[in-house]
Amino acid sequence: MKNTKTNRVIQILMYMLIDAVAIALTYLMAIFMFNVLEISIDYSLLVISLPLVVLFKLIVFYITGLYRMLVNHVGFEDVIKIAVISILSNIIIVIFIALSGIIFMYKSAFLFITPFEITLLALPRMANRIITYVKTNMDWSKALGRRTLIVGAGSAGELVVKEIYKNKDLNNIPVAFLDDDDKKIGSRLSGIKIVGPISEINHFIDELKIEEVIIAIAEYSVKDLQVLISKVSEKSIRIKKLMSMANVEDQKNLKIIDVKIEDLLNREVIHLEDESIKDFIKGQVILVTGGGGSIGSELCRQIAELEPKQLIIFDIYENNAYDIQMELLRKFTKSNRTLDLKVLIGSVYNKQRLEHVFKTYQPDLVFHAAAYKHVPLMEDSAVEAVRTNVIGTHNASCLASKYGVKKFVLVSSDKAVRSTNVMGATKRYAELIIQEKQLHTEGTKFSAVRFGNVLGSNGSVIPLFKKQIADGGPVTVTHEDITRYFMTIPEAVGLILQCGVYAQGGEVFILDMGEPVRIKELAEKMIKLAGYKPYEEIQIEITGLRPGEKLFEELLVDHSHGQQNRTPNEKIYIEKPRDVEEKELELSSITETLENFSNEEIKAFVGKIIPTYKRNGDV
Repeated sequence: MKNTKTNRVIQILMYMLIDAVAIALTYLMAIFMFNVLEISIDYSLLVISLPLVVLFKLIVFYITGLYRMLVNHVGFEDVIKIAVISILSNIIIVIFIALSGIIFMYKSAFLFITPFEITLLALPRMANRIITYVKTNMDWSKALGRRTLIVGAGSAGELVVKEIYKNKDLNNIPVAFLDDDDKKIGSRLSGIKIVGPISEINHFIDELKIEEVIIAIAEYSVKDLQVLISKVSEKSIRIKKLMSMANVEDQKNLKIIDVKIEDLLNREVIHLEDESIKDFIKGQVILVTGGGGSIGSELCRQIAELEPKQLIIFDIYENNAYDIQMELLRKFTKSNRTLDLKVLIGSVYNKQRLEHVFKTYQPDLVFHAAAYKHVPLMEDSAVEAVRTNVIGTHNASCLASKYGVKKFVLVSSDKAVRSTNVMGATKRYAELIIQEKQLHTEGTKFSAVRFGNVLGSNGSVIPLFKKQIADGGPVTVTHEDITRYFMTIPEAVGLILQCGVYAQGGEVFILDMGEPVRIKELAEKMIKLAGYKPYEEIQIEITGLRPGEKLFEELLVDHSHGQQNRTPNEKIYIEKPRDVEEKELELSSITETLENFSNEEIKAFVGKIIPTYKRNGDV
């Protein structure tokens, strides 16, 4: 620490010395100009006044923070600051000469002194940037980096070039810019030519032999972004974009990242009532079961930002729980914030362990995300699906009622609708449990949230495709025509939180998921985004439908019938509930006799409780 302060003082003194010399040189230039023009000047007065001028300037520079600049990162804004300080300090000197009558320098001379001074003050501070720029360009001429086309010749595009200068790991050679502003075309930005409009991107990709495209446009609509990415993906070259497009001034957080498949899905952004969600969470004790999973961990991330009184993560898998615990603690420590976080290991089907959690921490809100959700695996482990998805939900809901939880939100699935697999059927079973619990409980409000496939979640198709592409293929698709509805993990979690706000008891909330996505086309787009050609460099294989798998998922929101009610959010609906009696669920029976069932027997039992469950797609 002491060495750092010493080095900093030495650096300041060094730049003060450089500035003193620079200021003196500007006056020497003025004297030289007067000599050439044969204009006399009082040298004796100047010799006395100049050291005082230099001292005054150095004090002004120090007070205004000129010596706190990071000299390795001086940019345009810093040069403007130098210019303003120089101009204002010279105006003060001119005013002093006019009022005092001490004419050690003609007032008109400052029209020449000021620009010389700004130049000599800025150059030493810009030296590192200039050297880096020249060196980088020399390196580029010898490099084997990817020829890169940058889309957007604005401030974001300039930041992309700066990031490429700084980050050698990017291995890019900027070749040209594209921009739709006719006035910019033909000009240069950061020394790189702006060659044409964005609409001609594929032409310039071919003409300039482009190997990578970086999208750098702030305030670009999702629709336009999708059109652009779709065009570029036809060329099977790598596509990247700025991670932060909304605030291009925030240079510290800007990174160049790969375009994700989410950017290609035809999905409108779901708008949520952020203030009502914050009011819902703030100051509450929150329990998230399955808090280490894909949905559960994102729930914990978003809840943590909404200032809960305490966040309790409960999960059977210690590694996942540990990962989200470390992530949250690291994030809050770095930002000097506090989070009352408790991470507990256990299973929801262990009622004694779960009751200890409820009794000890007295949660106000429970988000029940603990579940087995992998369709093919659960076909072979149906007893375990019932143990966690059914009995676990029963345990959690009973304890929520017993310990006065305000709201209990079950995370469900679109596969609960007319299910052809045991996973979906057990999720429907869980929905019925919370509806039955609502009928016989006062105080606690129970609800369920049902949505489609979640992009990037554990066991979903996106991570699988990524691994298969990284391995060189083939990418496996179960059927030529199979389709699915998709949403992102943050969308899914935002929906869960919003529905928690809306919940009044007994509802099954569902999301209008938009249009379904053809999985084969999804695979093709992902291959193209990775810079490969489908069926040439990476093959796609059709493997056949797996046990319990549907060709088409059920439409969650069907506007053709009146069985669904609207909510204040145009994308969220409520399925009209029915009265569920405890006896029809046979929970006591299944809890006591579960271990006696075989895999097929438990499916038959679930089929008796859930008449819409058609095993393996049989009608």
